[in-house]
Amino acid sequence: MIGRLLKIGWQYRRGCLKLLALQALLLATALGGLGLTGVGIDAVLFRAGAVARPPVYPFGFHPPTEWTALQEVALIAAMILVLSLLRGWLNYIYAVASGRLIHEQIVVDLRAMVYDRLQRLSFRFFDANATGSIINRVTSDVQSVRAFVDGVIIQLVILLLSLVCYLVYMLRIDVGVTIACLATTPILWIVTVIFSRMVRPAYDRIRELADRVVLTLAENFQGVHVVKGFGREPEEIAKFGRAVEAVNREQQSIFWKVSVFTPAIGLLTQFNVVVLLAYGGYLVTLDRLALGTGLVVFAGLLSQFASQVANLTNITNSIQQSLSGARLVFEVLDAPIEIQSRPDALGLPRARGDVQFENVDFEYEPGNAVLRNLSFSVRAGQCVAILGGTGAGKSSLLALIPRFYDATGGRVLIDGVDVRLLRVDDLRRNVGMVFQESFLFSHTVAANISFGNPLATRGGIVRAAKIACAHEFIEQLPQGYETVLGEGGMDLSGGQRQRLAIARAMLLDPAILLLDDPAASIDPHTEQEILAAMQQAMQGRTTFVVAHRLSTLRHADVVMVMQEGRLVQVGTHAELLATPGHYQHAAQLQIQP
Repeated sequence: MIGRLLKIGWQYRRGCLKLLALQALLLATALGGLGLTGVGIDAVLFRAGAVARPPVYPFGFHPPTEWTALQEVALIAAMILVLSLLRGWLNYIYAVASGRLIHEQIVVDLRAMVYDRLQRLSFRFFDANATGSIINRVTSDVQSVRAFVDGVIIQLVILLLSLVCYLVYMLRIDVGVTIACLATTPILWIVTVIFSRMVRPAYDRIRELADRVVLTLAENFQGVHVVKGFGREPEEIAKFGRAVEAVNREQQSIFWKVSVFTPAIGLLTQFNVVVLLAYGGYLVTLDRLALGTGLVVFAGLLSQFASQVANLTNITNSIQQSLSGARLVFEVLDAPIEIQSRPDALGLPRARGDVQFENVDFEYEPGNAVLRNLSFSVRAGQCVAILGGTGAGKSSLLALIPRFYDATGGRVLIDGVDVRLLRVDDLRRNVGMVFQESFLFSHTVAANISFGNPLATRGGIVRAAKIACAHEFIEQLPQGYETVLGEGGMDLSGGQRQRLAIARAMLLDPAILLLDDPAASIDPHTEQEILAAMQQAMQGRTTFVVAHRLSTLRHADVVMVMQEGRLVQVGTHAELLATPGHYQHAAQLQIQP
């Protein structure tokens, strides 16, 4: 996983190298300012006669001998000020460059990558994953992957670069003092590795609990009518509070570990300062080490060295967060695209509409068959009605025609060609579908109708709406076809939403039309209007209608009755009405007063 994260970072190597170059300049200005501070102290002591050793300027520079002490100190102060201003400007440039790389490139690209993959995955992936979990993949989990680039890769290189520079600088000052002060460094690394292994499981649990929080929130919003209808607001508030509290407890556990780890690192680094003051101070008294460019600069370097080592805490946390989030993001990116066009897939500009099932079996989960050995043929232009109880497999049968799923056994053929041999886009452009629960987008009425054909003209949209008996109520909306619908079309009735969905399917002018119980949420009067209008729409196209009302079934050319994933009766309305069986029984129940 770390290798894959590094590969992602490599894609943005130019931006990362720019940040590293800026950090190198910042490091150089910091070391320069620290070194000049030491030179200033030594210069003051030398001019005051406190020490016999003259200050050692960098790069062999020496101020003119005729300069006064004030001029010399003023020069050093001016150089420190210039470096400070330069450092501030570099920090600004770094912040801007970092923001652009992280938030304008990496985050945007990663979210687009995950969203693109989600669009290509089959229904099976969405069946197996909760909505809240999927939302977190695109939001917080992507941020975790991003954190690996700026919080791990860049920071780790900066840390190593800084430690090397500090170490070289300290060795140049005095090898013995350096060895004595950094003797505890191996212990710091060991403690860091132990800490990293301790907190990793906790970060994984936080990810799972965070998914549960989003799922609870999404379900509550979607089912707000049910919650209020049953007066369950207090229980739902308590449920959400428990989910949030579970995340809080896990985070507190991590915070407690961090609060122990950070002072422990600080204690070890402070021990190094004690060693420096004892041993380094002793060398100063023997005049073997300068006070300014020796002890003071070394103390500054040791402090910076300690802060970089302590920064391992943040890097360790970032690694654990990144690994936890990356695992979930890679689950999406690695999920197999089950439904896709083969390299040698056949085109299907305009299908005739012949549909054939040959010994088709289907199961959502292995060992749990939904459809069993289905075989039938439908000629182009025929209307087929499907009747059956809940769980009989009616919707699953329809879902196999446009390849929302692939059959686990047998073949589904369109115009004599296995649908798995056709280009998916071509196949679905020839199949219009109205789902049992129609979904509308938060957009205009016209945009919802033309969703499958964005280039449709206003005339085509109006014609499709008239076929679906939707034109009249659309005209009565505040802005007509330009009325913006609320989320999910909740400001429309169920029948109105269903008619817009039918209009959306009609606009495609598909060769095959799939209607999954279109009259389920439509009153009898509107049903008659739609059935009358759709008689013209069904001309020249193959239509599958899942229905339970005789008013719909009697207009079909063929009626198929399903039970437990099998076809138990096939015939016309009149034939099945005269034959004892499930169809006759269902018809009698509707005829009886």
